[in-house]
Amino acid sequence: MRQQSKIGLRLWQLTLPVAMSLSAILAPESVFAAKIKNPVAVFAGLDKITGRTTQFDVYIDETVQFGALQVTPKVCFNRDETEAQRISGFVEVDEITLDRKIRRIFTGWMFAASPGLNAVDHPVYDVWLVGCKQSSDVPAPSETTPQGQ
Repeated sequence: MRQQSKIGLRLWQLTLPVAMSLSAILAPESVFAAKIKNPVAVFAGLDKITGRTTQFDVYIDETVQFGALQVTPKVCFNRDETEAQRISGFVEVDEITLDRKIRRIFTGWMFAASPGLNAVDHPVYDVWLVGCKQSSDVPAPSETTPQGQ
């Protein structure tokens, strides 16, 4: 019995490298496009009262106010220009209530290809992710100087 287990172990030791080599050759290699992290997220906002749509840039970890909403992107990804674009961003949206309190109404991922999937649906304002950029015409928060200096 001991001789059979040695033979089985030796057979296993011999066939494992062959099996691994064959799986590496025969299995299709999965290729994922690298995510590009961007410093600027581009949003669109709809004011349902006036019917106006506005597009605005927001730097990552900065907050921009759109109506009664405060939009703060935490990360914004896209793909290389040679790949199909999949733009996604992790976003926090707060509402400033009538009694001046801030209430979180959205935290999660937004996908530019599916704006209705995780868009912020507010009674007066809608906000959704449109894209990501490496730079913006809007000066970066660190580039602005406080008044009086």
